[in-house]
Amino acid sequence: MRIIIAGGGIGGLTAALCLHELGHTVIVLESAAEIRPLGVGINLLPHAGRILTALGLLPALEAQAVVTRELVYFNSHGQRIWGEPRGHYAGHAAPQLSLHRGHLQMTLLEAVRARLGTSSVLTGHRVTAFSQDSSGVVIECATQAGGPTRFEGDLLIAADGIHSSIRAHYQPDEGPPAYSGRMLWRGVSLAQPFLTGASMIMSGHQNQKFVAYPIRPVQADGRQLINWIAELPVKELAQREDWNKPGDLGAFLPAFEDWCFDWLDVPGLIRSAEAVFEFPMVDRDTLSRWSHGRVTLLGDAAHPMYPIGSNGASQAILDADALVRALTSASGPAPAQTALSTYEAERLPATAVIVRANRGNGPEQCMQLAHERAPQGFSRIEDVFAPGELETISKSYQALTGLRAQEAAKP
Repeated sequence: MRIIIAGGGIGGLTAALCLHELGHTVIVLESAAEIRPLGVGINLLPHAGRILTALGLLPALEAQAVVTRELVYFNSHGQRIWGEPRGHYAGHAAPQLSLHRGHLQMTLLEAVRARLGTSSVLTGHRVTAFSQDSSGVVIECATQAGGPTRFEGDLLIAADGIHSSIRAHYQPDEGPPAYSGRMLWRGVSLAQPFLTGASMIMSGHQNQKFVAYPIRPVQADGRQLINWIAELPVKELAQREDWNKPGDLGAFLPAFEDWCFDWLDVPGLIRSAEAVFEFPMVDRDTLSRWSHGRVTLLGDAAHPMYPIGSNGASQAILDADALVRALTSASGPAPAQTALSTYEAERLPATAVIVRANRGNGPEQCMQLAHERAPQGFSRIEDVFAPGELETISKSYQALTGLRAQEAAKP
């Protein structure tokens, strides 16, 4: 088939690589004039890593990443609530990788251009209209620097993000994303490693949270590039979210000034960042359908979710894999449409439960419960949680996100 993908983000580029492996002809239309290594840190979960491993990308990704050893939850006093091994250390065949979002994005882009050809990704092409009939799909684009404006294909995959124009075509009255009332401030800082040097930590509670994890190996000077996220309630949303909007230290640093734990200096880490960005925590309600004939949604266009549990990019990669499997097995008089329906039937309900769980804080509810039950801290965590309660919270969330070590245990 000839398949058009709208959006050159992580989901769209992964889908392009997977579809190319099957022998399809793929064109990626990206609205930005240039795809650049923007953003801060990201976590690639093992079930998504397995897919990128099959594409031969793991060595390039690992070269500039940290193989995450553990995830540990703390309260706002720096006291440990719960911890669990991750990736290889939890028995998965693929590691969990903590890395810069830009490195993941550019590794995917370079692979697409090398395997599909440099003309397979057209930047400065914004989809403005499309139509379909029994023979295929016709896409119209506005361009920034000339080039083709009309494309024909057998399928159109909308991987154009939370503000997808293709989703808006089918949901004209949906409006802007739903704001949670919480703001995120993000940055990266060079600092001394903390805990194992490969630990991801979350501390605080629902209305005051700090997350940190290293995204580069330790340098020669002993320091490490650490990604961090501070989160606080903010009632008013001034403007549409933009991952590259500069943040103001005065808006959030005072709330974390006394978070100087014996294992991490939170205010010091914040102050040492070269730049800080702010982003409101938003998502969208689950749709009843993604696929319309020869058109379907993928990634954030289909299921934008709160950045809880490290699932945003990983679920987009899982979408790409499911789409390819559906196309492989499709048959009958209309195999393309059948494949999209099969893909939707697998992925829509699977991601809908994650959207709902993340609205309830997902696995981070253990921090909220600790705050509610012991706001001044505790002497023993066993006095705060019943036996097995913390493990149940963790295992339940892993199960609903599809993160099961027994699916592909490391030899």
